[in-house]
Amino acid sequence: MSPMAISVFSFFCIFIGALLGLYLRSVLPKHHLSDKTMEAVKVGIALIATLTALVLGLLVSSAKDSLDKMTAEITESGARVILVDRILARYGPDTDKARAELRHCLASALEILWSEGEVSKFGENVLVQRAGIEEVHDMLRRLSPQDEYQRLIITQALGIMDEMAKSRWLIIERMQSTLPMPLLVFLVLWLTVFFICFGLLSERNATVIAVMFICALSVAGAIFLILEMSNPLQGFIKVSYAPLRNALAQIGQ
Repeated sequence: MSPMAISVFSFFCIFIGALLGLYLRSVLPKHHLSDKTMEAVKVGIALIATLTALVLGLLVSSAKDSLDKMTAEITESGARVILVDRILARYGPDTDKARAELRHCLASALEILWSEGEVSKFGENVLVQRAGIEEVHDMLRRLSPQDEYQRLIITQALGIMDEMAKSRWLIIERMQSTLPMPLLVFLVLWLTVFFICFGLLSERNATVIAVMFICALSVAGAIFLILEMSNPLQGFIKVSYAPLRNALAQIGQ
């Protein structure tokens, strides 16, 4: 399911829970709504609210960390592309084919990164099946340095290419890490129970229903943001590809 679909489903579960609480308040016998009973309900709400706040905080922190790490990888990859291009330029004309292949690899990746394809197709076609970095690496290894200076350049360039390949696979692995579904299910369940208790403690009127609607919408929005930041290469909240576009403009200069 998409983040939007999960968020909408969560909203309906939570808001229906609130309406269910209001309905139960109107049909339960009076002795179920005594002051002592309501005190027990408040204690239960406090416990669930604490658990929910902790889980939401952890999920937001984890999702933000995922977004920050992906942004760092993209930025570092752009810097490495520029650096290796500058190094190869000092080697001489023999590296022109490798530099052209590097540019083609980056341009192709950027073109598909900006496309609107499916996530599975996007991940496999762009990052896994594309072997442009490996091809450039092999082209550099087939060069025959004529002196110590050229050997040092090739050694340095190969080291940077190794780091680029490592970053590529790190991005691939982070794409595979998703939010644990059981954790999300328990979170929505706790929120639904919380809003049922919220309804039990509230009078049924338009103001209360409006407040419950806004609260349920806010919580569903938080879930949407968590899911979006957990997949930083697609959706509404995603990493900027400006470092890669800048690197593409710098190659060959």
